[in-house]
Formats: sequence, structure tokens, C-alpha cells
Amino acid sequence: MKKTLVVCVLFSVLFLLVGFSHAKETIRIGVITPLTGDVKTFGESTKNAFNIALEEYSKKGKYTIVPFIADDRNDPTEGANAALKLISQDKVRAIIGPLTSKVAIPVSEIANKNKVPMITGSATNPKVTISDNKRKPYVFRSCYTDPFQGAVGADFALRNLKAKTAAVLYDVSNDYSKGLSEVFKSTFTKGKGIITAYESYQKDDVDFSGIITKVAMKKPDVIYIPDYYNKVALIAKQVREKGLKGTMIGGDGWDSPELIKIAGNSVVGGYFTNHYSPDRKDPIAEAFIRKYKEKHGMVPDALAALAYDATMILFKALDSAKNPTPEEVAKIIANMKDFKGVTGTLRFDKNGDVIKSVVILKVDKDAVRYVTTVNP
Repeated sequence: MKKTLVVCVLFSVLFLLVGFSHAKETIRIGVITPLTGDVKTFGESTKNAFNIALEEYSKKGKYTIVPFIADDRNDPTEGANAALKLISQDKVRAIIGPLTSKVAIPVSEIANKNKVPMITGSATNPKVTISDNKRKPYVFRSCYTDPFQGAVGADFALRNLKAKTAAVLYDVSNDYSKGLSEVFKSTFTKGKGIITAYESYQKDDVDFSGIITKVAMKKPDVIYIPDYYNKVALIAKQVREKGLKGTMIGGDGWDSPELIKIAGNSVVGGYFTNHYSPDRKDPIAEAFIRKYKEKHGMVPDALAALAYDATMILFKALDSAKNPTPEEVAKIIANMKDFKGVTGTLRFDKNGDVIKSVVILKVDKDAVRYVTTVNP
């Protein structure tokens, strides 16, 4: 009896030791995204995509990932507070997000100062990775930057739409909107186009009749509105109510099912630059789209695709590191070449920005259609 008991105890101890020897190290990851506020649909897309990536990684990755998801409400102060809490209290080793440039810029300063790798899926303003002409070595993005996107939009207007004149309407308080407007204006002008109106508005404005009246007097061929879907929808309605016939163009902030729901026919016929098209024929993209549709009943938008790529880039860096220190992880991401993601094959430049293609999409009555791809 005693012998049997001893054997059982020894077996139990051995079982526990074997179990502990194979236990995965735990790594805490923070996610900062707007789950409430004016672009909450983007935040939901980001969270959904992150969870899909996490589920996939959990089956084959080297580590046990513990996520900490924070709502920044698309507010810079909220985002900064979330970053400080994630780093100082939750002890995260890396951050995915934030989603918008105006939140990502202050958060990037905090992450870089504390040597916590950060990779945003969709913050396109150059200031996210660069400050005072200096590179932030711990900050990266899986999206292209505003200068590239804005230039592509202007070239498309000039070459494909044969536009001679353009009006620009932008949110002066939004780094994303302001940055795109400046690049579009510069590129369109260099291409011998004429900017007939360059009008700004504030974040909380809902009545745009004053600036649209000014634009209407000039009858521009195209109207560039580099803002998020909710504001674009409001402006588009008022543009058409004033009788303007110019083709509307925008950036990746247009990409939401809510755009057509809110704007209706007002935005039909418009074009926007984006990071990917769900029509893309690629095994990685098709697999992600299938999983997303199964879980959430809809085709993922670009924000979801970018968030998935950002997360998988981080996971790949973690698994590639001999020791996943912040310095090692940041170094691996910086030197990553030909990463194959949902939004295409990408690599990082010296600033931590990706080099990859832009797609042009057209808004139809019931959906958004792929038009063309522009390579860097």
C-alpha cells in the first residue's frame, strides 16, 4: 500500500514538472482603439481583427498572449492616458494601435520614450513615426503614409478623371485630414491642376453651407474630402443639395459600410484611396475574409485588414526573437522584409513606415468596387 502511494506521488510530481517545463511564457499586449465615439465602427473592426489574429496565434505561437484592450474614444488625451496605464500598470510589452493619427501621435511619443514597441494599423500621418525630423525607433505602422496616399489621389484625379480644377474641404483640427489635404493640393498643383477652393472646418461642425457655397461658385471638376466616413457623409449630402456635380474623392477614412448608409446616393460615383480590396485574389486575404465573415457576418473593411497585419507582424517578431526584449522585437520588425499580409506584401523603410501598394475604389449604390492598384 505504501509502495503504491509513493509511486502515485512520484508520478504526480513528474507530471507536474513535465507540465511546467512545457508551459508557455506569458506576454502582455496592449490594444488602443476607439470602441466608442465618432469612429467606433473602425474601433470594432480593429478589435475583431486583433481577436482573430490572437486566436490563430494561440494555436501555434511560442507564447501565451494576454491582451489588454483600451478605448481611446478617438480622443488624444484618452489615448495618452490609456497608453500610460498599459505601460505603467498593466506592464504590456507592446502596443497595437492607436487607430487614428491624432491619437497615435501622442501615444507614439509615450511608447517610444518608454521603449515599448508600438505598431499602428491605420495612423497615416508622418508624425507618428517621426518627430522633429528624428525617427522613433520603437514605433511602426502597417499602413502607407498620407504623403503617398494624397499624391496617389491627386494623380488619379488628373490622369484618370482628367480633372482640371479641384476644391479641397478638410478638418483643420484633424492631423489626418489636414495632412492629406496639403499633399493633394501640392501634387494637384504640380500636375498643372488648379485648386479653386481650399476650405477648412472644425471637428464638431455639422453645417457646411458656408464653405460649400464658396466652392459651388467655382464649379470644380473634383471635390477632395479627406476625412472619416461620418463627416464625409454629412458633407456629401450638402454638396449635392447645393447642386455641385463635381466628382468627390477621398482617402481611406471613407472605408466603412456606414458611408453609404448615411450618405445614400450623395456619395455614389465617388472614389477613394485604400489599403486593400476584399476582391483581392490572394490566399492570405481570402482566408482572413472568410474567417471574419463567419464570425461577424460582414466583409472586413481596410481597418480590420490593417489591424490583422499589424498584429501578425508583432507576433512574427515575438516568435523570431531569441529573447523577446523590446529592443530585439523592434529590431526584428525594422528589418522585416517581404511580409505577406492581407493588405499585400510589405517591407519597412528607415522610418518604420511600410512600402506597399494603394488601391483605388469606387462607391456604387450597393457596394464599393475595385478600380485599380497603384504600386510605390
